[in-house]
Amino acid sequence: MIFPKTEKPFGALGLGEVMLRLSPPRHETITRSEMFEKSAGGSELNVVSGLSMLGVRTGIITKLPKGEIGKFIKYKIRYSGASDDYVTYDTSPTARLGIYYYEGGAYPRLPSVSYDRKSSSFTGFKKEELPLEVYSMASVFHTGGITLALGEEIRKNTIEIMRLFKEAGAIISFDVNYRAALWGEAEARETILGVLPLVDILFISEETARRMFGLSGTLYEIQKSLAEKHCNLEIILSTKRKVISPVKHSFSSLVYDCKEKKYFEEDAYRGIDVIDRIGSGDAYVAGALFGLLRYGDIQKMAEYGDAMAALKNTVRGDMPECDLSDIDRIIKSHLEKGPKSEMIR
Repeated sequence: MIFPKTEKPFGALGLGEVMLRLSPPRHETITRSEMFEKSAGGSELNVVSGLSMLGVRTGIITKLPKGEIGKFIKYKIRYSGASDDYVTYDTSPTARLGIYYYEGGAYPRLPSVSYDRKSSSFTGFKKEELPLEVYSMASVFHTGGITLALGEEIRKNTIEIMRLFKEAGAIISFDVNYRAALWGEAEARETILGVLPLVDILFISEETARRMFGLSGTLYEIQKSLAEKHCNLEIILSTKRKVISPVKHSFSSLVYDCKEKKYFEEDAYRGIDVIDRIGSGDAYVAGALFGLLRYGDIQKMAEYGDAMAALKNTVRGDMPECDLSDIDRIIKSHLEKGPKSEMIR
């Protein structure tokens, strides 16, 4: 089990695109609704904001268009408690913020996501826009497959940034986060296999492991196989979501310590009332990284990851809305046997 160097200025820094999310109110459809609710979102921002809300100093590395919409995103980053010290701004005439549209589902209508992010300012981000001292500033560096899928230029820069953080002693956290709307399986497989030698902590879903890497057997066997093929991996984490309906889920995970060859999983959070599932996987990553940074223990990684994901499902928007006392209370209640309290009072 690895133990992060927590004396660094940042517990975690994340690199990724921050987008504008537009959603119809409640469970309205895009075609019918006359208005959109706007919010900020992006996988890596969701992760570092979740960690920040738990008390870890974090920051986001990204690029935004200079102007009012860029200010909106900057204020949302600051609201979450994440640092914007390493946010750069695009002043070119073609500067733009990526947008995505999210429509919530109601059985049998499934939730849906549509992207409008081509040629966003972030896709032109270069490692030269970062000060060299950034690479020694963080105990954990986190990014994921969505960032690598956004184009060849940002992919090359992201991989080089991963390498530089690794050389400076940071633990590299990577969420495969495969999105078929962004790139094909073959391209994703080749790229992600290429970056795995840099990765210490791998987040990968069972479905992605089976489809993209062609692995079979139980989830236990899949994680063990990945660890044997990629000896540099320290911890592998896979979420397990059971979708009962668009508004009712169960959630748990399996965590594998590759060096100690130990697994941990807990009872699932069953019957979660889903208000908004977007960002719940990122909340899991945030909780798991908190368990690593605070406790250095795979049991705590699973407990905090599962609790963060369960809670995030119940609030609107991409980013979690909680603090450590909320999560500790949820974990305590989840582990208790017998009758549960019906209200906080």
